[in-house]
Amino acid sequence: MFNLGILTISDKGSQGQRYDESGRVIRDRLSTAGNVVKYEIVPDERKVIAARLAEWADSGSLDVILTTGGTGLGLRDVTPEATLSILEKEVPGITEIIRIKTFSVTPLAILSRAVAGIRGQCLIINLPGSPKAVRECLEIVMPAIPHAVEILRGEVTEHTDTTKGQASAH
Repeated sequence: MFNLGILTISDKGSQGQRYDESGRVIRDRLSTAGNVVKYEIVPDERKVIAARLAEWADSGSLDVILTTGGTGLGLRDVTPEATLSILEKEVPGITEIIRIKTFSVTPLAILSRAVAGIRGQCLIINLPGSPKAVRECLEIVMPAIPHAVEILRGEVTEHTDTTKGQASAH
């Protein structure tokens, strides 16, 4: 099990004008893998998003932060910029595979600007704002998240090559 933070980025949601369906989807999908320790809805404001991500990651209480919303092309979509401003290392493979796999569902997947990376020992992944897209993306990344958490905690330093049954350093 890992400790999870869910940060929903939505102007209307932060004002109580819209129910956070995507945040609920994350909570439901990860209920067997992670404990939701922090949850909040914030407006599409770069400084607010960046501050919350940094605060949560630096608290040491979270292994993973999943954001939902603000990853598109709209004027107020600033989640990737906010996330990049606080990351120490990017993990581009996560969002690359999400875009590749979800492209087979909708060609609009290539318009996602989501990013992923780490700050301290916390993995941060941007997800889209659509509940359907969140479900699809979580199916893709969930198999890798527990292993990523083990690496960040220092519990695993070698990886087993499942095709050959040998350990290899990555």
